[in-house]
Amino acid sequence: MNFASDTSAPAHPKVLEAVLAANEGSAASYGADLWTTKAGSVLCDLFETDLAVTFVSSGTAANALALSILCSPDGAVICHENAHINRDERGAPEFYTQGGKLLLLPGAHDKISIKSLQPLLTTIDRSFVHETPAEVLSLSQLGEAGTAYDVSEVSSLCDMAHTAGLHTHMDGARLANALVNTTASPADMTWRAGIDVLSFGFTKNGAMGAEAVILFGDMVKRFDTLEARRKRGGHMPPKQRFIAAQVLAMLEDELWLKLAAHANAMASTLADGFSHAGAKLQHPVQGNEVFVCLDDGQADALRTAGAQFYDWPDGSARFVTSWDTKKADVQAALAVLA
Repeated sequence: MNFASDTSAPAHPKVLEAVLAANEGSAASYGADLWTTKAGSVLCDLFETDLAVTFVSSGTAANALALSILCSPDGAVICHENAHINRDERGAPEFYTQGGKLLLLPGAHDKISIKSLQPLLTTIDRSFVHETPAEVLSLSQLGEAGTAYDVSEVSSLCDMAHTAGLHTHMDGARLANALVNTTASPADMTWRAGIDVLSFGFTKNGAMGAEAVILFGDMVKRFDTLEARRKRGGHMPPKQRFIAAQVLAMLEDELWLKLAAHANAMASTLADGFSHAGAKLQHPVQGNEVFVCLDDGQADALRTAGAQFYDWPDGSARFVTSWDTKKADVQAALAVLA
């Protein structure tokens, strides 16, 4: 009963098959291979627009590199105070921007609200030498509390950011789970809503280690800069075909959405069971993460039965489901509380 993280799950068999299939013969290095080219074309179709894309093996690399082409060394990135780029990436965004600062905002259920963003944007004074002016707004999808922005929220926040002269970034490590929850299309949730650069995650959803950095619209002009920083930062794999092959396998026949739908369904079942047992949910369940308030006896009983989960800083227990979560494991965990 491993609910510790969706990164604990194995790679999906179709991903492994794709990697093995790509392991035949020689191929061009550093992204000049046919798999990378095809993956770029498939992503253009998926997002219904021309775009530029590059691939890395971790979400931290994707976020840090994406922000490095949006934020200057003496600028700042606005994000939620609990955003992954702030809490879990050990200063990688600051490192790759060569000094860019993170400006942290509060918000219920780890989402930035218009109410919290507006005052910050109206106080930006780029002529005031003592201030670090915001240059980027970064939104997490899902957020760290497992909640999803809907399209209207993304659009409103991006409109405000663009009006204030900021660029926009989305940390889409669990974008698939958010799309399944909101039923939005990839295009509507991203560039049509005003997102300039997307970190598109596959690793949490069934890949071995595959993430995409996608540039939309005018940001395509910064692709050469992104590639230079990817190389300098040590994130340009010589045998990139194996990352691109994973992406192609995930996108084929909408596998990425099917896997996310299963993970979301398992989380909903778990949440319903917790509620039925009288345990309070800390946040709305809008993806594949459940945050529940357990007493010490309940938590101990679950761990004694073999359940793995994290104690979260807000006092709740975090349970994360994945494409590989078995219904029997969910039922076994709930049976302990029953």
